[in-house]
Order: sequence, then C-alpha cells, then structure tokens
Amino acid sequence: MVCAFRPSQSHLWLLTRFEELAPRKLHGRFLHITDIHPDPFYDPGASESSTCHRASVKGGRLAGYYGTPYSKCDSPFRLMNFTLDFLDEHWTSEIDFVIWTGDNARHDNNDHIPQSLDEIYDSNRAVAKKMEHVFLSKGIPVVPSLGNNDIWPHNTIPTGPNKIFEEFSSIWNAFIPSTSSASFHQGGYFSTEIIPDAVAAISLNTLYFYKKNHAVGGCNFNDPDDPGNIHLDWLEEQLESFRSRQMQVWITGHVPPSEKGYFPECYYRFVELNLRFQDTILGNLYGHKNIDHFSLLDADDINISTEESSETSAGSTLFDMLIADFSEIPEPLEEIHYDNYVVVNTNAAIVPRPYLPSFRVFAYNVTGLSSTARYVSSDPYLQTTKAAWRRRALNNEQVRTSNKPKCKHLEYRDTWRCHFDKPRHSDSESPSRSNSLWSPLGYAQFYMPRLGEFDQTHDPEFELEYMTFPLSKMHPDEETQGTTNHQYVMPLRLLPEELRRPRAVESEYTPYELDDLTIPSWLDLATRLAKEKELQIKFKEFMYMGGKET
Repeated sequence: MVCAFRPSQSHLWLLTRFEELAPRKLHGRFLHITDIHPDPFYDPGASESSTCHRASVKGGRLAGYYGTPYSKCDSPFRLMNFTLDFLDEHWTSEIDFVIWTGDNARHDNNDHIPQSLDEIYDSNRAVAKKMEHVFLSKGIPVVPSLGNNDIWPHNTIPTGPNKIFEEFSSIWNAFIPSTSSASFHQGGYFSTEIIPDAVAAISLNTLYFYKKNHAVGGCNFNDPDDPGNIHLDWLEEQLESFRSRQMQVWITGHVPPSEKGYFPECYYRFVELNLRFQDTILGNLYGHKNIDHFSLLDADDINISTEESSETSAGSTLFDMLIADFSEIPEPLEEIHYDNYVVVNTNAAIVPRPYLPSFRVFAYNVTGLSSTARYVSSDPYLQTTKAAWRRRALNNEQVRTSNKPKCKHLEYRDTWRCHFDKPRHSDSESPSRSNSLWSPLGYAQFYMPRLGEFDQTHDPEFELEYMTFPLSKMHPDEETQGTTNHQYVMPLRLLPEELRRPRAVESEYTPYELDDLTIPSWLDLATRLAKEKELQIKFKEFMYMGGKET
C-alpha cells in the first residue's frame, strides 16, 4: 500500500519559512548552545571585582577584550557576535538544527546598574535576531527555551498568559510554529517538528518546576490548576501525540531536572513521564549550571517504597554527587533493567562565568535513509522503520504496579508517586536504547581555553576540548573505505590534525570511547567513572575546565 504524505500545520509552517531556500540535506548533526548572557555594560579594562563594569583604584584583574575567564563577569556582546559568526562560517553547512537553552541577558549583580525587563527584552531581541540571521535564514530550525535570567525578577514567573510570554512570543516569532502559539502564550512552552514527521523538539518552561520560582505551587497533586501541573499535562499530551505518529523527541529546557533543583512533586511527575515514554524520547538537553556533565534519572526516584535518600553533605561538589550516584548503579550491567533509567545532558555555557566559552555539536544516526533531504516523510526506510516501531509498540507496554503500603498513610496518599499506574512504553530496540535511526551517536565539545589572550590584534579561536566517540568511528572502516559518500561523524577539517589521520590509535581527545549515546552506553560510562580514577580526573577536568569546583 502506498501512503500519500499530507503535510500537517507545523510542516506547512516549516515549508513556508524555508520555501524560498534550496532544500537542505540532513547531515546527521545538530548544535547545542546555551547561557550566552550578553552584557551591554561590559567594559574591557574594567575591574573584575566590579563585574567588569567600571575601573577600580584597588587594582586587581582587568576585564578582557572578548571576556574574562573564570570570573563573575558576563559576556561582552563582542563574544556573542564572534561565537555566532564563527558558527556561521564553520558549522552552518554541517548541522541540521539548533537547540538553544536560554539565559540571554546579564545577571543582576550590580547595584549601580539595576536591571529592568526592557533591558532583558533588548538583549534577548539582539541574540534572537543574530540567531535568525546565522541559522534560520539558511533553513536551519532553532529551538529556544526560556531561562531564569530571561525574566524579571529573576527565577520568578507566574501562571500565564502574561506580558512576559506575550513579549517573548514576539521576540521568538520566527522560531515558534503557529500551531504552538497557544501553549506558548499560556505557559512559555512549545513543540516543533525539526525533521517533519520524524523528529520533534519539546521546549519546556522549566521555571514552572524550579524551586526558586515562588510564584507557583510546585505541582501538588490536589492542585490541577498549578501551572507546573498544567505544563506536565501538556507534555504528556505532546508525547502521546508524537508517539502515536512513531516520531522521536528531544526534550529541551533551561534548568536541568534534579531533586535538588525541582519542586519534589514536579520532579516525580517529570521522571515518570520520561520513563513512561522512553521509547519516544531521544534524550534531555539543558543549560543553566554552566558545568558540562551528565546525570541519571532513576525509577527508584519515584518508588515510594524506596527508603528516602539522605541529604547530601553541604560541602559536596556536583562532581562528588555525580560520582556517588554513579556508584549506586547495580552491576553487572548485563542484568540491569535499562528501562529504569533516563539520561540528562547539561551543556557548558558561552558565558565565561565561572569557566570558559563552550558549545557542543551532536551527531545522530541517519543511516539507511535513501535521501538525506530534510523532508524525509515518504522515505521508504523511514516508513519501514515506523512500521516496525508500531508492531513492537503493541507488545512492549509494561504496567508498573507495585505494593505501596506507605500510600495508605495520610502524608503520602495525595502525592503523585501514589498515583503512577499507567503503562510504561519500554522497547529495547528504540533509538534511545539501541543504535538505530535517529539515535544520538556522540558529540564534540569545543571551547576557548585561551580567552584571556585575545584582543584587538589577536582573533579568538575555538578548539576541540574532547569527543565521546571512539577513534575507530572517526574514519571509514575497511569495508567502506572506498565509498565516496561516507558520512563522517564530525567534519575532519574542524578537528585537530592528529584526528584527521586515519590510522591514529590513541588520542587525548577521545577518553570515553562511547560507541553511541544510548542509555546502555551512558550507564557503561557512569559505572566506569565510579571505578576508574584516571577517567574521573578527565571527567572533572571537562566539568570545571581548570576552574574552581562547585
């Protein structure tokens, strides 16, 4: 049977945006950029102690021309413009879409220059216009998210509709599909099909889950009108809809999910949705922390029969907490239930506060598509893959019902964890679990280690910091060496010379040697990090880039 493809409203929106552009092929890569924090008052040569705003008679370190590394200063607009111009020159011909996870205004940390909403809007408008010029004008979709410093007062936003969502709907008009206008006006969140009928991105408003937002109620079970609950109801509907169409989804947002950062009830609901739709969600991408790391969401987090975890020591760093979490993963991995885990990726920031400017380029699997044009809806391989997903979906629902004696107690009865009884969609062959079409394959992290050296006469440079790929994946193997259309995971011209050589056997740039970024691969890395001290040293080095541990 031949099925005719009928574009949906969001397909039509994309087609309208790009109708005058030549069709772009899929490269199997995308960019994640976050926390730019441009500061219109940044003054090169000013005192670092003044947050790089004014001179000081007391001396001390001075603000750099392109930014001040390892400081409490935000980014000069010069750094933002250079970064996006660099991406324009070197990467726009190599990527398919952009995930942009918030915070496009300075921090409010100078009493002499109080911040206002108008200033925040102006900064966001400037960054958005630059994003439009660099990416959208070339047919590259951009998916923005609202950050805690993109509003005033910072961290605090009430239920919508409100003037902030109205203003951002104007600022981000080019990025938000008309089909998502209502949800964005209501709560600052939206979804978009970045590869029509195949891959979507869901941009969350994580501030509705964030403990520091005192304008919301925290997703309490008996408060269905709480904006966090309304948001998670919407997220559930989106995931159900995309799953019914055999699509895959990236979940994106600003504040990464954690028990420490989210209201407890919001966190439990979020974890449950991620576990329930594990066969649909490719991964989670966030910013906010300005620290490069990954973390795990675990089914034990929502199991009310599990003993409550003790409070982490106040002096513990993020690194310490992650290694402690990784040490609790049961072994051997061959016997582990991978359907009990979700991986969260948190990217480093452009702002050199408190580390160094950085961005990330992911590779993902497009093998098997007969055409790599963006509009792959009618591709035979995609249709065959979707049919297989449909067949497996009928057999892979697993109801997680368990004895919950604590739910008989009044203190637990009206909590979300006592009401999770819907089937989980677990599939060991889904792209998040097994390397297949749309699976994330790995990423390359780029940074600017010599930021303090650059000035009017010395142009900045981004350099490769590390990659997750094994060296063996960098070049064609013997079977494919003679082919002319080999898809390199990363363009060789943008990598150091030692990685361009086909027969390299060892490199400091490839310490993790991950075959892909599926859940089993991440859990393998987590267990190795818990045991191997040398790998821990590298992981910590990438987290803090030589700066102070937090």
